[in-house]
Amino acid sequence: MIHEIGKTNSIFNQYMAEIRDKEIQKDSLRFRKNMERLANILGYEISKELDFENKEVTTVLGKTNVPQLKSKLVIASILRAGLTMHQALLSVFDSAENAFISAYREESENKELKIHVEYLACPDLTDKTVLLADPMIATGQSLVLVYQQLLKHGTPKQLLVAGIIASNDGMAYLKKHLPANTKYWVGAIDKELNDRAYIVPGLGDAGDLAFGKKI
Repeated sequence: MIHEIGKTNSIFNQYMAEIRDKEIQKDSLRFRKNMERLANILGYEISKELDFENKEVTTVLGKTNVPQLKSKLVIASILRAGLTMHQALLSVFDSAENAFISAYREESENKELKIHVEYLACPDLTDKTVLLADPMIATGQSLVLVYQQLLKHGTPKQLLVAGIIASNDGMAYLKKHLPANTKYWVGAIDKELNDRAYIVPGLGDAGDLAFGKKI
């Protein structure tokens, strides 16, 4: 199941336009804020697919039953670009546990990338719902590799994927290599990758735009 949020007209698309705009991108604070806004909306949309249960709440005037989140959620973000989404998702799901994974690509002249994972901090994932956040889903290879590393900490009940921009190739790769019941929420799915495996039109390097260029 793939939810492409940008297909429906909403304020979401205004924020998408601003993170793509090469002039607005020069303001890293504004870029980070818009990424946070987008992740907030993704979190809200994701919440509609989670498990809830009615619980009694006592007010100053009486009692009422209100549906409350039942799913045991772990937000797993891929460093460093995933940090642009993590706090926003955590503000939506404030009882969630957290995992952080470093993954980076070894640059090459073609789309066959070598992905390195060097750091993983993760709780027990057994029978929990993992929400894996990666702003740019280009080839999908790093996200699949990260999920395989997460499995060392237990088998989750379900996997959810949140991204800002994906490519057609990346989504096809995820559907082939991740569990069949995985659900996806992305802002937009772009048509192609360039010869360096960057999404076109995309927006560039989300990590660099948010936190400065790396050496």
